[in-house]
Amino acid sequence: MECIVHFEVLHPDGPKQLRGLLFLDEKSTGPSESQLIEMFKDMKFDVTLADREKLIFEPVNPGAKYSEIRIVSFDTGDEEFREDKELKSIVGNLLPQKPTGL
Repeated sequence: MECIVHFEVLHPDGPKQLRGLLFLDEKSTGPSESQLIEMFKDMKFDVTLADREKLIFEPVNPGAKYSEIRIVSFDTGDEEFREDKELKSIVGNLLPQKPTGL
């Protein structure tokens, strides 16, 4: 199954909207971390996963001309995943905060 990955590359002069293509198993619910990193590598973005929850990748090379890559959505043709920022904010406010220590 094809999966179109919509992502944003943050450059000093502003964000750039780009897309990548991955081929997934029929049973797969979405791309894995290694598949995404490999896709970015094929596009000449050498990155590592910085925030798994927010799907943010940062360059391995500190001299890169971009500061981060953020995945915006996945499109498999059947159902499209989009981050619901309002729902995420509500859930974040309802969940107990991490303990601050003694």
